[in-house]
Amino acid sequence: MNEETRPATVRVFIALAPPDHAKEELARALRPAYDTHPRMRWNRIEDWHITLAFLGELPASTVPLLRPPLAGLAKAHRPLCLGLHGGGIFDDRVLWSGIEGDLDGLHTLAADVRGVVRGCGVTFEERPLRPHLTLARARRGDRSSATEIVAGFAGFTGVRWPAERLHLVGSNVGRSSGPIHYRDIESWPLGDGKVTAP
Repeated sequence: MNEETRPATVRVFIALAPPDHAKEELARALRPAYDTHPRMRWNRIEDWHITLAFLGELPASTVPLLRPPLAGLAKAHRPLCLGLHGGGIFDDRVLWSGIEGDLDGLHTLAADVRGVVRGCGVTFEERPLRPHLTLARARRGDRSSATEIVAGFAGFTGVRWPAERLHLVGSNVGRSSGPIHYRDIESWPLGDGKVTAP
């Protein structure tokens, strides 16, 4: 199948994004690790996000079907009060920061998002929600760097912030040999803008 006959697809997920000031606060805490571990594959700060549902590669024609129900869902949910806290490691290589705050609200929002996606006829792998920001990946065979880094910011607690928008995001995974980049396909404000503290 050549490039012209291949159906157009996009790799899609639905997420929340911390505001710039919260990301910058964590980036300052990580700055020593950027210097001491330059071989880590660090994610771009502007791409940090909390994934609620990872849909994988979808036909581009499916994406417009998701927009109206996600817009309605966002309107029905209030903003969530969240914060970045500490971190950990997945699979010895993936470095992440944890999320604290209204985790019950976050799980409810994620469950509702997944229900809306299923209601649109989109099938996807239902992974349990583990709220986090993926920060970096160690190269294959490097089993110490992520452990060293996480020890340096395990006590980090950031300021709380309101998660005010639901984002439908596309990425270029599988389309280039360079770093992963994300772009908003669309985003919607959550509720009436009033945050309920957990």
